Amino acid sequence: MSKLIFFLGGAGSGKTTLAKALSRKHKAAFLDMDILLRPAAEAIMTLQGLDPSDRDSPEYKRLCRDLGYRITMDAALDNVQLGIDTVVVGPFTKEIGTPDWIEQELAQIGRSLDDTDVRVAYIYLANEALYRERITARQSQLDEWKLENWDAFTASLARKQVAWPLPASAVAYIDNSDENPDIAFAEVEQRMYE
Repeated sequence: MSKLIFFLGGAGSGKTTLAKALSRKHKAAFLDMDILLRPAAEAIMTLQGLDPSDRDSPEYKRLCRDLGYRITMDAALDNVQLGIDTVVVGPFTKEIGTPDWIEQELAQIGRSLDDTDVRVAYIYLANEALYRERITARQSQLDEWKLENWDAFTASLARKQVAWPLPASAVAYIDNSDENPDIAFAEVEQRMYE
């Protein structure tokens, strides 16, 4: 049974780093929504006369958000259908609050939660200051809007509950605040590949 593992959480939490490490070790397909959407998002934002590096403004969300999730999930479902363990990275904030979303996605390829091992690693940090420190340290153009609009952006950092009908053992909330990423990785690996 192939695994479909979601790495969720706020910007700067370390979800991509942990997801890459897990994919590398277990030879799973790695799909990061930011990477898959980037060329299309840059083109769409440029055509609209907007900042092509923006990934957080209301304009970006209106023009690009849903496209990014569709591209990412189409690629993920294709891998799952091939029987390949697949790791998906993205916030999925709206999707995790919709109880039947994952079942609807799997149904598109004739799958269900009975024949696909869906797991979630929700990565978070202990406090807002740590998020800001890590976002600032990565010095990415894609973070400029976040830092310039910090008060508005911080609402996205609140930890959310996964509403999908998964067993409790399939959803792990993992604090990645320690400076040593091996600590969080050990927990991620145990929970995603127990």
